Amino acid sequence: MGAFVQELFRFDLYKRSQGRIARQVTFAALAIIVALAAWCLNGHYSGRDTTQATTSQEIVGEYVVPLTVLIVGMWTSFRVVQMPSFADFLISVEAEMNKVSWPSRSELFRASMVVILMIFILAAVLFFYDLAWKFLLEKVLHLK
Repeated sequence: MGAFVQELFRFDLYKRSQGRIARQVTFAALAIIVALAAWCLNGHYSGRDTTQATTSQEIVGEYVVPLTVLIVGMWTSFRVVQMPSFADFLISVEAEMNKVSWPSRSELFRASMVVILMIFILAAVLFFYDLAWKFLLEKVLHLK
């Protein structure tokens, strides 16, 4: 826990030129989560009657607390993707993603059509199995 707290107060970037895309995407995802949390927190505190006069405590709850959560959350998100262990993981993820041979557009379309077709075929097979079992069980139950 001490290393994490120390990492929060550092200002340098760990291996700044490596794994940039993976780090940026990870930071963006964390930033969106933090921003949504701050927005929900603002919505929670702003559900008051607007005809009444606002007090300083309501202003703090409605604006200062969500803004503080947003700022601290963004900084924490930025520092988390710069932690050496996590940054090394993201660097290796990006290196592995560069090794992947991605399919062409036509290969992707054909493979997607095969998957979609198989889903419909299996759904039809399961539907007919269900009908057959329903028919058999109704006949057996009516014999008694």
